[in-house]
Parts: sequence; C-alpha cells; structure tokens
Amino acid sequence: MNLRIGSRGSQLALWQAHHIADLLRGQGHSVEIEIIKTTGDRLQEVTFAQVGSKGMFTKEIEEALADGRVDLAVHSLKDLPTELPEPFALAATPPRLDPRDVFVSVNYANLAALPQGARVGTSSQRRRAQLKALRPDIEAVEFRGNVDTRLRKLAEGQVDAILLAAAGLDRLGKTEWVRERLEPADFCPAAGQGSLGIETRKDDAATIAAVAFLDDPATRFAVTAERAALAALGGGCQVPIGIHCRPQAQGGEEIFAVVADPESGNAIRVFHSAPHPQSDPAAFGHLAVQKLMDAGAGPLLQLHAQGGVER
Repeated sequence: MNLRIGSRGSQLALWQAHHIADLLRGQGHSVEIEIIKTTGDRLQEVTFAQVGSKGMFTKEIEEALADGRVDLAVHSLKDLPTELPEPFALAATPPRLDPRDVFVSVNYANLAALPQGARVGTSSQRRRAQLKALRPDIEAVEFRGNVDTRLRKLAEGQVDAILLAAAGLDRLGKTEWVRERLEPADFCPAAGQGSLGIETRKDDAATIAAVAFLDDPATRFAVTAERAALAALGGGCQVPIGIHCRPQAQGGEEIFAVVADPESGNAIRVFHSAPHPQSDPAAFGHLAVQKLMDAGAGPLLQLHAQGGVER
C-alpha cells in the first residue's frame, strides 16, 4: 500500500522518518514523507517553559493525520503527550536506542571535570534540575535549536558543555562529540527518551496492520511504564521529572525515577526492580510513582505544576 508519513523538518526528525520509510519499503510498501512545521519549530527563540502548551512538536502533525493528509507520523516518543487525543493510537514503538543523556564538551572529559562556574547549555528543566543537584556550582544556560545548531554554539565557545539525548547523536552519526554517557541512577532520562513513536488514526486498520512489525515488545513495555508514571505525576507538563524503565541483565525489570527542582537542586530519587515477567507495565510505572510520593516528592511536584512540554 501507499503510505504517507508526517514528520518535522529537522535533520533528526527526517532521519527518523526516512529510517521508518526504509523499513516499510522493505515490506513492499511505497512511502512518501510530508514535512510539517510545528509550533515548537516556529518558536525557536522562546523557552519551553514560556510556550506553556502540551504537544508543541506534535499538534500540526496530528492535524494532518486527522485530515487524512498523512497516514502515520514518526515522533520522538518523548514529544508525544502521555494521553493521545481520541482519534489517534500509538501503533508501534520500534526498538529503542540508547535512552541516556550525554555530556558533550570540547575541552572537558566529563561532567565532574568541569571547573567551578562553568556554563552548560540545555533547554530542559529536567536536565537543569539534575545538573543543579549534581553540580550546584555550575550555571545552566537556556539552549534551543536543533542538534547541529547546539553543537555549533558549543564549538563557538558560547558554553563549556551541553547536555543532549544520546539517541539523537547516535542516529545522526555524531558520536565523536560524546564525552560521557550519564547513567540513569545519577541522571534520569525523560520518559520515552531514545524511543520512536509511530502514531496513526485509531480507526485506520490497514495502516496499523502495516506498521505492526515495527513494534518491539521490550520497548513497548518500558515506555508504557514510563508514560504511565509520567501521566500520574503530571502528564508531561514542564515539571522536572525523569522516568526510565529497562530490563535487568539477570532477568526482570527495573525503573528509575526522579523529581527535582532546577532552582535549589533538591531532588527525590527512587529505584524499583521486579522479577520477570511483569504483566502490567502501567502498574509497574505506578509503583515508581508511589515510591516517589512516599519519599516526599509531593511538594516538588506542586512547585512546578504548571508549564509546557518537558524535554
């Protein structure tokens, strides 16, 4: 069948769309890609906290999907709101790449090597908060733009380092920039980070069947747990929350979660593991939420209960 993919126009988004297109063509489908400019793309000079709306990277693509101009959308899953609007379905979650955040710098080997007062670029409240918790002496600088723009600003010396998602650099073949991959126990990723989400119309059975082979059960379990936890904690608003679920090497599942304050660096971190198989990923995510609340995360959540999309 002929399939039309809706995608943002950034280098990374187009890499992701072409990657999925190639896999679909391998199954005998013909595929076209339509580039759609989103609110988040238009407002490059505005901080995420100032935008104050969910779906800033998905709304216009979903409109094209609802109108039938495209048949599926390829998203970075962390851009998708935890609750999709009624006409849409998360039809597939392909195998996840490295979900971790990475430390990128020209002059410094890792986060610990940064001197006092160093400047680190990030557009994410989650990263800013965990940075403050680990290195309160460092200044976090608001940093928007696509991957190439951020790397250029770093090379120009505007900051001493930047924090990015590992998967973006891995997908674009820019791993030579990576100095340190930050472990979830110390620096917890965003829910869904490193994963793609294939969104379709809920009633489009033909497209859902066509993309079903892309769905990876292990990734689906992990991101379902993460997104359920995020929804319970605030539904993807600009609250500095990290949630990461992964299989354990010896069998079973483990989940990391953090709620932190970017101003004070106060952070509540929890960890939970369970034997495999865990039948209900959403329930597993909710266990992490309960542990966070039991550890005293409520006041931090209330402090940051308004805002835009977490990156």
